Amino acid sequence: MSNGFYQLFLDRRMVYSCAYYRSSEDTLEQAQLNKLDHILTKLQVRPGHRFLDIGCGWGAMIVRAAKHYGAQATGVTLSERQFEYTRELIRREGLEGRCEVRLQDYRDIPGRGVYDRISSVGMFEHVGRHNLRTYFSRLCELLADDGLVMNQGITAGNIDGREVGFGAGDFIERYVFPGGQLEHLSLVTLEIERAGLEVADVESLRRHYADTCRAWAERLEANREAGVRIVGERRYRIWSIYLMGCAYAFSRNWINLYQILCNKKGESLESPLPMTRDYVYGGR
Repeated sequence: MSNGFYQLFLDRRMVYSCAYYRSSEDTLEQAQLNKLDHILTKLQVRPGHRFLDIGCGWGAMIVRAAKHYGAQATGVTLSERQFEYTRELIRREGLEGRCEVRLQDYRDIPGRGVYDRISSVGMFEHVGRHNLRTYFSRLCELLADDGLVMNQGITAGNIDGREVGFGAGDFIERYVFPGGQLEHLSLVTLEIERAGLEVADVESLRRHYADTCRAWAERLEANREAGVRIVGERRYRIWSIYLMGCAYAFSRNWINLYQILCNKKGESLESPLPMTRDYVYGGR
């Protein structure tokens, strides 16, 4: 899919993940900016921190982290289109030397204890259940002993892993995200703990994602003519159904989305987090 197609329905920063609506009056643009700041605030990103974003998309998170939080930010993606777009974005923002993007698999990121802060947004759904331990173990290896990692991703609504209704799972598997697998929160947290990380905070953004998908669907519909011209009638209809179907699935609690904040665990390691969450919900 071309960048031009995604630009028809994403916000101007090209953030392709759940937004964070602080108010019913928030636009998609504002809600996506809220989400970036919500994650970076939870992670307590500070000037000089070595920050990694796995599955960085079109670079909004790493640019925000470098430009407004003073981090030394790195993003990795497997998409050549995203890589080229983000590299140009970094150049336009004048962030060379403070921000970089790599065309790289997360398993090939070198080093141990290299990063003070790590975010992974909308990534682990594509890893597959058999690779979850490898995935979270690699996050743990890359994280500094006093570091924090945030995983945001979609989870199954049913604890037994049943598919969502009306064949929606099969539809998405065939036409949109081949190979994607959703696991229940209980299994995700189990694999996180087995990998050597402590789950410190869990927040559901299910209703936020329902609103996000609805906004995307409405924006795509408003650009129907351009969408059909770019991808054709059939693919346009697939994506229109997909986005509205996801909005419905999140609103009905068939699927959920969680932000899971973690730190390394160990008897000799102190938690890098404050005693309360006032720093997140009381403002920075």
